[in-house]
This record gives sequence, C-alpha cells and structure tokens, in this order.
Amino acid sequence: MHAQLYFDNSVRNHKQYADSIRNAFDNGPYFSLYRDNYFTAGIPLGEEISRTNSDVKFQVSISQRLTKSVLPFNTYLFLTYTQKCFWNVFEESLPMHDLNFNPGIGLSKLLFVKGHMIGKATLLIEHESNGRDGESSRSWNRITLGANVYITPHMMVHGKVWIPIIDGENNKDLLDYRGLYESGVQIRSSNDRWGFALVSAKRKGWNFNFNFTVEVNYRLFHDENQYFFIQYYNGYAENLLDYKEHHSRIRAGLVIKPNFFSEY
Repeated sequence: MHAQLYFDNSVRNHKQYADSIRNAFDNGPYFSLYRDNYFTAGIPLGEEISRTNSDVKFQVSISQRLTKSVLPFNTYLFLTYTQKCFWNVFEESLPMHDLNFNPGIGLSKLLFVKGHMIGKATLLIEHESNGRDGESSRSWNRITLGANVYITPHMMVHGKVWIPIIDGENNKDLLDYRGLYESGVQIRSSNDRWGFALVSAKRKGWNFNFNFTVEVNYRLFHDENQYFFIQYYNGYAENLLDYKEHHSRIRAGLVIKPNFFSEY
C-alpha cells in the first residue's frame, strides 16, 4: 500500500515537473534562431589555394513557433527558414556562387524521462533549392524524422532520417551524394565557453563513405551568444550546385548560436 502510494506520488510529481517545463517553453518567445547563424571565410585543404577555390560561406536560420504544445501528444507547430550562401569574394566582381533556400514546416515534441526533459523529437516537411533555372537548377523535398537527446547537461546526440522527394530534373542522383540520414554529437565545456560538434551523413554504398562536418567554437563574452567559429567540411553536397564535387575546406569566422544546442 505504501509502495503503491509512493509510486503514485512519484508519477504525479514527475508529471507536474514536466508540465512546468512545458509551460515555461510555451510562454517563451515564439521567434528564435533555428540553426547556427554564421559568417566565415575559408580555403581548401589538399590542393593549391587560389581565388577560385577560396570563398566566404554564411548562413541565416530562423524559426517561428505557431502554437503552444497543445496539439495531440503535446506537440507544437512551427515554421523554419534557412538560407546558406557560398560567395566567391576573392574573384573579380565578387560573384555569388550558390544560394540554397531551405524553408520547412513541422511538428515537434519535448521528450521527458521521469519529469526531466531529455530533448525533443521532430517531424518536418522541407524544401531545398538554389533558385536557379536551366541546367544550374537544383531542388528536392523531404519528410524528416529526427531527435535530439541530452546524454548529460553538456552533451547531446542527434540524428535524423528522411523520405526524399526528388523533383529537380538536374539532380536525380542527389541522394547518392547527400545520403538518407545523418547523425552527430555536440559537446559544451562545463563553463559553456568552448563547444565541439561532429556531424556525419552516410553516402550511397557499403564502404566507409561519409560527409563530415567538424566544428569548434569559443564564446567571446560570458553574457553573449557570439562565438569565434572554425568549421571543417569534407565530402560531397556541401551546396546544391556542386553536389557531385568533393570539397575539403576549412573556414573561420563568427557564429551566433541558439540558446540551447544547435539544429542540423
């Protein structure tokens, strides 16, 4: 009897704690950063550096929550928009090499274990294209299922898989280079000054062929979310226009990060 009463109270307390976290989230800002927002410049590795293979890469990414977590299963509806640019600033006339537009709409649910929030799960419908016509046009759509899970307060693992809908005539084989899923880990130092992230996406085939992104960041000021940022990319499909070309580039610059862990 006493054991049953303790169990009932424990479940009730866990539920109350989860409800308080959910209420705090619902009463928070509707508009926020989604992925990292950064501005970087970089050079290739493993080849001679030139004006044509050095560039600036920047990204703008935002999210707008449309509802509180009052939908079925305590989910909430949200919009996302990410724009990624590859800019050949070292060439004459400073041409924009490729612009990738990535809007989306999805449902997300906070995940709890014994009243403690451990992350979230997300179902997202996305479109990505480079806004060009003719032979340079690239586009695709995907339905993505992903999750972010905290292993410790300073370490999170994440992964997502997608069902692709390839509608671009010039990129029917995009998945051979982009893959069908990706996973990664993010780590922060105990004082939240340093951060590390590793993201990998498996390309087509049974051999060890992954696209890798490695990031290191250092918070410049204790009370701000601006960081010095180093990003290394190795693989294919870093942008849509050149998805069949292998890139190995290291870049450095500034990044503005979301309040919690970043989305990928």
